[in-house]
Amino acid sequence: MTPEDWIAHDPDPVTAAELAALDHDELAARFVQPLRFGTAGLRGPVRGGPDAMNLAVVSRASWALGRVLTDRHLGGSTVVVGRDARHGSAQFAAAAAEILAAQGFSVITWEQPVPTPVVAFAVRHTGAAAGVQITASHNPRTDNGYKVYLDGGLQIISPTDREIEEAMAGAPPADQIARLPVQPADTALMDAYVARAATLRRTAGGKTRVALTAMHGVGGELAVRALHAAGFDDVHTVTSQFDPDPDFPTVSFPNPEEPGAADALLELAGRVDADIAIALDPDADRCAVGIPTVDGWRMLSGDETGWLLGDYILSILPPGQAAVSLVASSVVSSQLLGAIAAHHGARHVETLTGFKWLARADSDLPGRHLVYAYEEAIGHCIDPAAVRDKDGISAAILACDLVTQLGVQGDSIPVALDRLALRHGVHTTAAVSRRATDNGEAAAMLTRLRTEPPPELAGFALTATAHADAVFLRGGDGQTSVRVVVRPSGTEPKVKCYIEVGQAVSTDLAAARTRAAAVQEQLVESVRTW
Repeated sequence: MTPEDWIAHDPDPVTAAELAALDHDELAARFVQPLRFGTAGLRGPVRGGPDAMNLAVVSRASWALGRVLTDRHLGGSTVVVGRDARHGSAQFAAAAAEILAAQGFSVITWEQPVPTPVVAFAVRHTGAAAGVQITASHNPRTDNGYKVYLDGGLQIISPTDREIEEAMAGAPPADQIARLPVQPADTALMDAYVARAATLRRTAGGKTRVALTAMHGVGGELAVRALHAAGFDDVHTVTSQFDPDPDFPTVSFPNPEEPGAADALLELAGRVDADIAIALDPDADRCAVGIPTVDGWRMLSGDETGWLLGDYILSILPPGQAAVSLVASSVVSSQLLGAIAAHHGARHVETLTGFKWLARADSDLPGRHLVYAYEEAIGHCIDPAAVRDKDGISAAILACDLVTQLGVQGDSIPVALDRLALRHGVHTTAAVSRRATDNGEAAAMLTRLRTEPPPELAGFALTATAHADAVFLRGGDGQTSVRVVVRPSGTEPKVKCYIEVGQAVSTDLAAARTRAAAVQEQLVESVRTW
């Protein structure tokens, strides 16, 4: 389709006018490469053209999804459509729901925005053929996205993503795609989600005070409901960040991992003397945890939370269940979960990056069932039987439950981390991003590491291997291990380097941590020079 044809058939007069006002070179650039499915669906800036998120692209994607489902003999089945509160989300979700309805599907959608894990839950709970969530998660405020679930609430993988893209290429002009109004659903599925999430609390007794921020996203109200339903009724929220706001006015980047993003949360936690601080990302599928220490409040890393929740879930399995259970983490996450699983007699699987792979970790292992999965970017799949994706709200409930149990025992999160370090050795992790001018420069950096890896890091000789799109550098001796995983970003022209140091512990835990921190600092400095 030529730019002129696209503009003529753009159903949104705002983006049509935007495109018409561009000069020739700017307009041509919008048509070089259409938006494609990446790690978590279609995702891009909200603006006109086939390389971005707009009504025309969403309309064609929804028509294409309906065509793929129909070709798989799923015509007339149920599809769930949800949205966050970003710019354009309401318009995009309405288009997706009405286009799928016009193709004969029974569509469940809501008038209000909903957290992403609710859509994943609803697909699985209702037996729907597919789900669509309009969200860009923790991306910048200028972005939006289109996330697709199939197969019991699993994110799509190839060849499904390529099939939808191929169907999009042959879709009718966007303004000629039929739409049929859809009556919004009631809150029954959200109520069912809350009821299920509340069952994740195991500890009886104990009082836990919770500080929570929704980061201007859509998870605040439902998270508070779920926490109350689980018996955590002492919940304090960051008022300035509680209501959905697509401009994210109090944070420069709406990601709990970003420096400064959790400052308001930690200030509240200290002021109310909370036992735990919870930060949800804007679509509530990720959860960051803050804890009080002798030196003040700090946020745990995604790996630290992953170790703690993985160990907790495996420790409370019924007798005999560990032998048939499986936990999973991604290749860029810490390897400590593997040792934790072995300690409990369970199996650990390492997958490619992204929950579309983590949620399938048990698919080729008959007799094993997934009980937990995480990735270092604060994503946790706590209840795979109900939600086969990362779920920040259920992770918050389980984290609060763990803090409650530790409190009943007279322990704390720092003590629990010490126990894991004494049992399995100290593990430290860090991430370094190397920005590139374009994807070509990022690819060249990876090629150089594959063909000419550095001979050593932090004084340790290295071995280099490559798998999929990542390069793995490993080294160490009997006391210290080093690991660096390098892979391209799925959304930006940059290379990400994930660093892990393992340090054996004899009796002096503090000395082991000091040694690990020194080695990690050397690795970080070396990686920045590549």
